[in-house]
Amino acid sequence: MTQKPQMNRLQYETSPYLLQHANNPVDWYAWKEEAFAAAKREDKPILVSIGYSTCHWCHVMEHESFEDQETADFMNAFFINIKVDREERPDVDQIYMEACQLITGNGGWPLNCFLLPDKTPFFAGTYFPPDPKHGRPSWLQVLNNMFRAYRDRRETVEKQAKRLMDTIRSGRQQFQAVELLEQTNEQVFNPVLIQNIFHKLKDQFDQLNGGFGGAPKFPGSMNLSYLLDYYHYTNDQLAADHVHFTLQKMIGGGIYDQLGGGFARYSVDNAWLIPHFEKMLYDNALMIGVIADAHKQQPNTLYIHAIKQSLAFVDRELSSPDGGFYSALDADSEGEEGTYYVWSQKEIEELLGVEAALFSDFYGTSTKGNWEGKNILWQAKPLKEVAESYKLSESELEERLAKSRKILFDYRDKRIRPGLDDKHLLHWNALMITAYCKAYKALGDEQYKERALKAIDFVQKNFVRENGSLWHTYKEGKAQYDAFLDDYAFWIAALLEAYTITFDLNFIDQSTTYLDFVITHFFDETDNLFYFTSAQQKDIPLRRKELFDNALPSGNSTMALNLHQLSIIKDNKEWATMAEKMLKPMTESVGRYPGAFGRWVKGMIYQTYSSNEVAIIGENAKTMAMEIQKSFFPNTIIMAHESGDIEAYPLLKGRKAEKETLIFVCRNYQCQLPVKTPEGARLVLAPPKGLG
Repeated sequence: MTQKPQMNRLQYETSPYLLQHANNPVDWYAWKEEAFAAAKREDKPILVSIGYSTCHWCHVMEHESFEDQETADFMNAFFINIKVDREERPDVDQIYMEACQLITGNGGWPLNCFLLPDKTPFFAGTYFPPDPKHGRPSWLQVLNNMFRAYRDRRETVEKQAKRLMDTIRSGRQQFQAVELLEQTNEQVFNPVLIQNIFHKLKDQFDQLNGGFGGAPKFPGSMNLSYLLDYYHYTNDQLAADHVHFTLQKMIGGGIYDQLGGGFARYSVDNAWLIPHFEKMLYDNALMIGVIADAHKQQPNTLYIHAIKQSLAFVDRELSSPDGGFYSALDADSEGEEGTYYVWSQKEIEELLGVEAALFSDFYGTSTKGNWEGKNILWQAKPLKEVAESYKLSESELEERLAKSRKILFDYRDKRIRPGLDDKHLLHWNALMITAYCKAYKALGDEQYKERALKAIDFVQKNFVRENGSLWHTYKEGKAQYDAFLDDYAFWIAALLEAYTITFDLNFIDQSTTYLDFVITHFFDETDNLFYFTSAQQKDIPLRRKELFDNALPSGNSTMALNLHQLSIIKDNKEWATMAEKMLKPMTESVGRYPGAFGRWVKGMIYQTYSSNEVAIIGENAKTMAMEIQKSFFPNTIIMAHESGDIEAYPLLKGRKAEKETLIFVCRNYQCQLPVKTPEGARLVLAPPKGLG
């Protein structure tokens, strides 16, 4: 009889990634004090191995090395071994990923970092094979070298660790030009700055396939959002054209799930055909939000379809019964990447019969296949072209394709599904709440409003601590880890979005309370930026500040936007100044590397061009507000109230409507005469194109 493997300490964790390693013979710890106490007590170096549940090479290294008894015995004898889910502990991942990049010149996951007992890193790398190959040493060779270095050359190792930590500690200062704080707003924030940033980003446009740069290609949702704003203020058609061209290419590509909706994390090729098949909650939240804005700017039935289908995917596959959102779907199923999503031509023909030829023509499938002998569905030809070749109307063609998609979807649904990472992360949940709010404003579907509010209720029940602060992660009734800057920043932004679909002032009050909390516990007045971790958190070797807008927007750029919005809503000059001081020193770096600072650029546009403030007072105030929000008006604060004249809100204070609903449109608190229709308000809100 086969003996059941001994489970290690990870069996008591809730992270799906940590639980995947609970049966390893490695004596894993979680990132908790007992591990560090053991390292000091036993005078052993620490190995921190970092990954996430949908990481393909993390799975490979586990199978090759961490499930191997000989390897585990060596690790257990000479190291204190800690497993970290980078999504649960992004603060830990950030520090040691930077160490890896400084040591090796690159990074990625799995991330394996060797530390002194005080958590200071002295060596790091990514994937190591079980045997030496492709210029990489074996994992056992690395382990042996690190153990011997720690035992025999301790002084050298400690000096190297100190130098490395000092470099990490000072690494972000190079992106701030603090001398710009001495200049006026008009000198720093002006249309020339915004135009120069656009032309720098334009150099990265992929004119053939859409998007930015070459393979691997990521969605770039924040840069697309910036281009929509840029077009709104400058009328530069090239900006708008690239957004819509990119979105249409992506929605028609393999990165988009043509049967079930939703976007994969990135495309392996230039043409968006071959995805890395994992689906992340945050990618879909950001993409749904930018598609909703793009639809408001230039209505398109393709966008409606993508929003509806993608939110159906989120509701079906990434939603918990109590209202929260799960984190991700794995790329792998049945031990292979993409198996769940790809098709043989034989399967398509057997399932669709006489409809197979039409379906294959549109979705680009063949006997040869387009990926490893199988087919990834993508829109190979325009709908109009295929309709004409089959002598069909576009509506007739779409109806037949929809029936075929349903047949394949139902068949696919019976396959072995990719693994689900069913933990809830606060910042990702907040992003999806924002996406539902944006979709509701764009399409008016009441279900989206209800779903956003249900998720807000879920967060308030499960992530809010007794003292009012927040947790970072939640699963199966257990919330843990202090919330990070991203959690608070995205949550404040979600509450502000919730106000725009409900006009419930409680959401403004809550966002203001959290803003005060973040300023108190995260803000560093020496450089006008927010730390990633709060002052109360003591279990990491240093506090860092994240600036880059990468796959996720940074907490700092998001806080600059939150401060800007709330400074207008509450007429708080101190918050307005904080936003300005955050943005000014970043303008030079953003000008050089706009692709890495997409949300920062948005903040700079909002400082450059006047904000719009709209107060709608009267019986039909909320209905009119929703009507106005069907159009794309960035940097616009809309407040709506039946009676108005509310002391705590300057936009509403002193405003009354006797018999009919009135719309007051202002710029920088300079108001025009009220108008009485949403159409009239839209005319006033439209910017003078091309002017500052």
